Amino acid sequence: MSQDPLAGLDDRPLAAVRTLRGPVCVLAGAGTGKTRVITHRIAHLCELGVPGRQILALTFTNKAAEEMRARVERLVPGHAVWLGTYHRFCARLLRKYAPFLGLQENYTIYDTDDSGRALRRAIGRTKVELTHFTPDNLAYAISWAKNKLITADEYEARPGHPLGALVKRVYPAYQEQLRNANAADFDDLLLHVATLLRDNPEIRQTLDERYRYVLVDEYQDTNLAQYAIARALSIDHPNLAVTGDPDQSIYGWRGANLKNILEFEKDFPKVRVVRLEQNYRSGSPILHIANEVIQNNQGRKPKRLYTERAGGEKPTVYCAQNERGEAAFVCNKIQELWGGGERYSDMAVLYRINAQSRTLEEALMRAGIPYRVFGGQKFYDRAEIKDAMAYLVQVANPADDLALRRIMNTPKRGIGPATEAALQAHADRLAVPLRETLREADQLGLGPKVTKAIMELGQLLDEVEAMVPTKPP
Repeated sequence: MSQDPLAGLDDRPLAAVRTLRGPVCVLAGAGTGKTRVITHRIAHLCELGVPGRQILALTFTNKAAEEMRARVERLVPGHAVWLGTYHRFCARLLRKYAPFLGLQENYTIYDTDDSGRALRRAIGRTKVELTHFTPDNLAYAISWAKNKLITADEYEARPGHPLGALVKRVYPAYQEQLRNANAADFDDLLLHVATLLRDNPEIRQTLDERYRYVLVDEYQDTNLAQYAIARALSIDHPNLAVTGDPDQSIYGWRGANLKNILEFEKDFPKVRVVRLEQNYRSGSPILHIANEVIQNNQGRKPKRLYTERAGGEKPTVYCAQNERGEAAFVCNKIQELWGGGERYSDMAVLYRINAQSRTLEEALMRAGIPYRVFGGQKFYDRAEIKDAMAYLVQVANPADDLALRRIMNTPKRGIGPATEAALQAHADRLAVPLRETLREADQLGLGPKVTKAIMELGQLLDEVEAMVPTKPP
């Protein structure tokens, strides 16, 4: 049973939910109910009879997408709205339109680890000397270029820029590695779709017609590629609703372009701007400090948060000399609270990046304070999971040499680096995927034991591949 999506909304959130035709920009401060506006807007569209397939909601994390999906399902059960991350949406489109971009529908998506291995292989093939730079430096520069919609063919190094000169050589070789493996990295998902929409007017028009209502969360964090995708899908049906807050933009280092939200009115002159300024989460002392700090930001749209939750403990600001001083302060505060009767289990330490945890953990151990670290390595980043996935990838996409190299000697088969190099050289001579050489190992003079192991691996992969239907049932 559906709920009334307009019930319980104040005037400003209600205005954002009810404005369905034309562009809408919701400037939502922290804790002002931004997610509620998005989900209630989707529910209101469904209640008015808009088919779920015509609604596209894009966000940045799977966690945020799952939370929104659950809320929408509670409000209007059974409506098939497409709600997910930019990358998942683009990956889905590429399964259908891959041939337009030089890929096959069974392409592989490389994670950061796989991309790094492919990049190091490209560096080796181009024989560039990384005297003053690391592969990570090149990976960051290539990612930056892709987020700016600069392809390998278009990339030009700035004069006197040594890293750019290396990228100019390695970037095309890296893309060739991906293309030969029928693979795409995370940045390619965005770049390929933005390119697809730009270069194929009929496809762009078809998708614009399909997704008549587009919603984008955290718009202040979109990069040029993400902006181009949302913009291309909102030309014939400009019902684009974005939510965000310029004051919360912290991802400029990874390509986020604050101008996307600051200049939204230039793209859509008829936009309706709604400001959400009532904070439901924090007390007045915290909001007072936040407002005083935020008002000094450059490049922002004016707004001032307020709350009806008066009172509350005043925040404490401590300026440490270094990370060790910071950790010592945290430990001293924990011991002070514990001495006053508080339980360790009621305390939490939040930090921005995992790199900060080591110093904190060392200080906690020295002070004898028990602790638990939440988070850690993700399930799909574990070696055994990546190994199992590599087998599945090789079955689905035999052109993916990277996946095959990962499992070539996993479990141990006696196939060492020299044997792998011989197989790769044979594949290069024939201009075929590495997988093809497994069937011809008996022609390479590698010795009976290792030849048997190689051919058994090839036979295993061929047998499993033969069990997979060519089309989904």
